[in-house]
Amino acid sequence: MSDIFSLISANYKAVGATLPSKTPYVAVDPKAYTGKWEGVYADKSKFSFQISQVSGFRAQVKYSDAQGTKFQQVLIKDNSFKIGNSKFTLQKPGHAQVKTVVVNASTGASTLNTTQATLD
Repeated sequence: MSDIFSLISANYKAVGATLPSKTPYVAVDPKAYTGKWEGVYADKSKFSFQISQVSGFRAQVKYSDAQGTKFQQVLIKDNSFKIGNSKFTLQKPGHAQVKTVVVNASTGASTLNTTQATLD
């Protein structure tokens, strides 16, 4: 029973240490996000984001990679949004940073892939 409480305590301390962003959601420039973004991960696998219907701080996103395709409405905050296991961060017009967590199915180990995407 004490193991459960120590686990809960450790997790509570870890989660409590992360501070959420206190910036409000604000409207973004649709032209900065709209279009097809493409890139390649270090393992040579390709991915793409198709961003459309940007209105205020909301957008429709289609994310495709070797694992499949995801469709989602996202909220853009601090120049970034998340879809599935990926985070898209606009750095400057036409250039974005993409971070994707990849989980190894056989070992359960996770890896963070970080790369760049460019607007076509």
